Amino acid sequence: MASIALPRLSRPRLPLAEIGAGLKAALTHRYVGLGAAVLLLAAAAGGLLKTMGPSQRDPGFVKVSLASALRRAPQGWRDSLTPLQGPARVTGDVIRLSERPLAPISGASWNRPSQVLPPPPGSPLPPAPIAGFFSPGAAGPLPIISQNGRTPFEAYRRPFLANGRPRVALMIGGLGLNSRATQVAIETLPPEITLSFSPYAEGLQGWIDMARAHGHEVLLEAPMEPVDYPDNDPGPLTLMANAQGPDTAKRLEQILSRATGYFGLTNYLGSRFLASDGAYQAFAASLRGRGLAFVDDGSAARRGGPGLVRSSAERVIDEQLNQTAIDQQLLALEAAALQRGQSQGAGFGYPVTLEKVAQWSRGLDQRGFQLAPVSALSH
Repeated sequence: MASIALPRLSRPRLPLAEIGAGLKAALTHRYVGLGAAVLLLAAAAGGLLKTMGPSQRDPGFVKVSLASALRRAPQGWRDSLTPLQGPARVTGDVIRLSERPLAPISGASWNRPSQVLPPPPGSPLPPAPIAGFFSPGAAGPLPIISQNGRTPFEAYRRPFLANGRPRVALMIGGLGLNSRATQVAIETLPPEITLSFSPYAEGLQGWIDMARAHGHEVLLEAPMEPVDYPDNDPGPLTLMANAQGPDTAKRLEQILSRATGYFGLTNYLGSRFLASDGAYQAFAASLRGRGLAFVDDGSAARRGGPGLVRSSAERVIDEQLNQTAIDQQLLALEAAALQRGQSQGAGFGYPVTLEKVAQWSRGLDQRGFQLAPVSALSH
């Protein structure tokens, strides 16, 4: 019977002054807006745990059955959400969303022919993983270059055919932490817009599969050490600037094994890590050896790397979180594309960002531009 483990929640008691200070600090964190729904879910889970009591095996956990939800899900989703090893890495929320009709993903499994023809523009991307582009790792599948030399970047990117117009590419990140925002991004944004997912997301593989079923190519976010670490802590998977090369490669494998189907990595934070020559070189060498691209939000615009597929965003469209500022940044991307033939931006999965990007993209073709996936600008 498929199940997931939910941690027992505790309620810390803090003085009112500390609570106020904590809330003020929390509101400055990039993920707080997207995590609101997660907090509501955690509160509901806390009530459930209090009612059900602890598991017999582990006093800190209870087991919540997913059997009924799995029975209602299409057969293709039951197969594609089965990991190579270990327990199911899905949540009831992802299973519920997966009950929506996604015929192109039907029949997905871990064993597929290695020759997968690229889909025409606008159609779903092949389900991941594609045979020949992964190998079992200690914690899950790891991307590899195929025996014929084809890379995961080439296998998992979205096909693109330039039409001669100025190209604009956009990456929307921070997805997977808030189920509603993630669903809106996947279902309402054009498939040419690249989506990036947090490695901490529950049901990460399910979200990536859903995104690819809607035609979106996918990036996986690599948490990297910022200059104000540990006050600003990207989490337990953070790549550290002072780590030795083998340690960086090992931590990177932990990130990569969280899911499959991505064509490359993007950074989450990382001002200190990306400024370190040794740290960046170890990171770039690991990606190059696995045939993955590195797409950054502009933090590593001057960083290259022989043999590494690279691109950088010219601007973050929602650094100022209001509609007028986002509109201005999107217009600036168009102006840059007119000047140089192409431009690339990055944004975060805030509700206002998703709304403005959806509106902007609908008229892009009439304004004489071509919306392109980020991979089309990565070389």
